[in-house]
Amino acid sequence: MNPTIYDIAREAGVSIATVSRVFNDSNCVTQKTREKVLAVSNRLGYHPRALAQSLARKKTRIITVIVPVISNYFFMEVLAGMQDKIAEYDYDLQIFNVKVADNLLSQTDHIMKRGWGEGYIVISIHLGDSEWKLLHKNKVPVVLIDEYYSGFDTISVDSIEGAYAATSHLIEQGYCSLGMICAKLDSKPIVDRVFGYRKALEDAGITVNSDMIVTGEDMERDGFTESNGYEAMSKLISLEKSPDACFCASDIQALGAIKAMRDHNKRIPIIGFDDLEFSEYVGLSTMRQPMYEMGALAIEKMVERLENKETDITHTVFSPDLILRASSPDYAGLSKREDKSVPAQG
Repeated sequence: MNPTIYDIAREAGVSIATVSRVFNDSNCVTQKTREKVLAVSNRLGYHPRALAQSLARKKTRIITVIVPVISNYFFMEVLAGMQDKIAEYDYDLQIFNVKVADNLLSQTDHIMKRGWGEGYIVISIHLGDSEWKLLHKNKVPVVLIDEYYSGFDTISVDSIEGAYAATSHLIEQGYCSLGMICAKLDSKPIVDRVFGYRKALEDAGITVNSDMIVTGEDMERDGFTESNGYEAMSKLISLEKSPDACFCASDIQALGAIKAMRDHNKRIPIIGFDDLEFSEYVGLSTMRQPMYEMGALAIEKMVERLENKETDITHTVFSPDLILRASSPDYAGLSKREDKSVPAQG
């Protein structure tokens, strides 16, 4: 049986509290007592758990990531960047999954109040300013990814610019009846991407047809699913005047849209948003957002803030790049050609 703190206290002839103070480097213990406790600990082969020690000191050396779902391509890419970057620092990473269907504010607040980390990186949890303000009262370092609040460090991609670039590219290729596949309509990425899509049409003198802006019935993961894309494209195809090209709010939805076109014997140019790993293999044109880099930067920002709490708050916005592949009009049927990276124009 492994020795416990009680065994150490009994053998050393001191209280449990004294043993705890020794292991937590308290100044309230004499050098003689400290040496006696450590000698007994070594003899019995007792080693205090690092996490228990760090919790007692209020210094966990743990950065906690709060994410709606883990089984999501976007989140997995962001987390990969975090895991690689944190290896450069003397910190550990732990991940908490909160369910979108439940109260995100109360779940996030609960995790922070429990002190399960020195700092918190929150990914794609979309709350109102008043709700972020409540979390700000916890007075712990927070970095937001894919969200904005003035009181926290934030990292995001310019969704308006990306949607504008994708839509403009389709217009430049001669298409003027453009559909858009959305996800949850009140989520920040969708609000921004719809705005960029509309602005590109308006700037080109094309009337916006609201019937062309659709989403599916599947709202799991805020609608960023393959089945949502399938349902949405099926709706577009069934319109009396269906679109001749389409912009999708995400690559995973675009994949479902491609399947819907195949099942309905329909083919129109399509551009997604993300540049997930599978996108290259299905020849999907897309707006590339640097997910891995966003995760790595979040770790850098968090460590910097943990080491120096007076660091200025920053708001980093990445510009997405247009990646042209077989699903775009000028590449149609030429999937074997190399990808082109075209800087987005907003």
